[in-house]
Amino acid sequence: MDREGFDRYERQLVLKGFGRNAQIKLQSAKVLVIGAGGLGCPALVYLAASGVGSIGIVDHDSISLSNLHRQILYSTNEVGNNKAEVAAAKLRSLNPEITITSYVSRLGKSNVMEMISNYEYIVDCTDNFESRYLINDACLLLKKPLVFAAVSDYQGQLAILNFLDESGFSVNYRDLFPIPPNPGEVPNCEENGVLGVLPGIIGTMQAAEIIKLITGLKGALINKLLTYDLLTQQIYQMDISKASLDSYRQPLMEDFGNLNPDIAAVEEIEGVIFKQLLENQDTFIVDVREVHEFPKLDGPNYKQIPMSVLDEHSLDDISGKHVVFVCQHGIRSLQAAETFHDLGESKKKLYSLKGGVSKWKAALKELELIS
Repeated sequence: MDREGFDRYERQLVLKGFGRNAQIKLQSAKVLVIGAGGLGCPALVYLAASGVGSIGIVDHDSISLSNLHRQILYSTNEVGNNKAEVAAAKLRSLNPEITITSYVSRLGKSNVMEMISNYEYIVDCTDNFESRYLINDACLLLKKPLVFAAVSDYQGQLAILNFLDESGFSVNYRDLFPIPPNPGEVPNCEENGVLGVLPGIIGTMQAAEIIKLITGLKGALINKLLTYDLLTQQIYQMDISKASLDSYRQPLMEDFGNLNPDIAAVEEIEGVIFKQLLENQDTFIVDVREVHEFPKLDGPNYKQIPMSVLDEHSLDDISGKHVVFVCQHGIRSLQAAETFHDLGESKKKLYSLKGGVSKWKAALKELELIS
């Protein structure tokens, strides 16, 4: 390690129980952070600053103004830019001695195995259950340690999964939550709200756990679930035990090879493309919001199928060749479109309106779809 390296990491190099060997382990480590949002931003900053040698960032999303109160890597003049690319540029400036790679594609069944296989440690900073189960299953198949975190209301959760403890025991996300919730059943922070400091705290904890795993520091949350309460500043820990519902795990882990190439992928679209599609009479709109949500939509090629009853419906009942899913913010609509796509029930082309009714309200009024 040269003098510049020593100066950069001096405060942790002199730390009792850390030292040069721990720093060398960090420099040799490869960490993939999936999601560069509220959790990912603080995790990335501290992993890069600590000297993790190779960091991958996965996020297909662009920066919006509503992100900025919690996603501290971004600034107002970067709204509209891709999160992974902006984060990578900021981290290279913070620490030019390490390698940062950005991935702007959406993580899915077609690429998750290849992407995760290139890294030693995986950090799940996503905000939806579909991604969490997908990442978990890929890590389990590839034997990759996974640091999971989530925030909801005023609480955060954190755990280290798929990592053998001293007795040779390990758990995964399906041991913690064996049965996936129905799409839209559990609201995320975009719909439920979140104080910006909460993902900042939990994301920083994720970075701390990764650093402990890499360097061998004691006290890592292996096979444990930590729950943090922002309002009371209390922290609880519990041991995670193996789930007895093995039948819920194995079929889903084996499903990676069962993709149907004839089924078109889901495409996120914005206002201009949305208008062009609606000029085609073969385009149908499916509103997955619940019946109490406003503003109400209407139109000849419109149908409401709330997320709460999505599994009771089939796209074969819809005559159009193109189906555009909409919701309030574009999150549930994407989940719904991907659900139908993965089921392989229809060869229709599926879309999700990015930003949802909230973003495109004026365009919907112009198209006379708001009643």
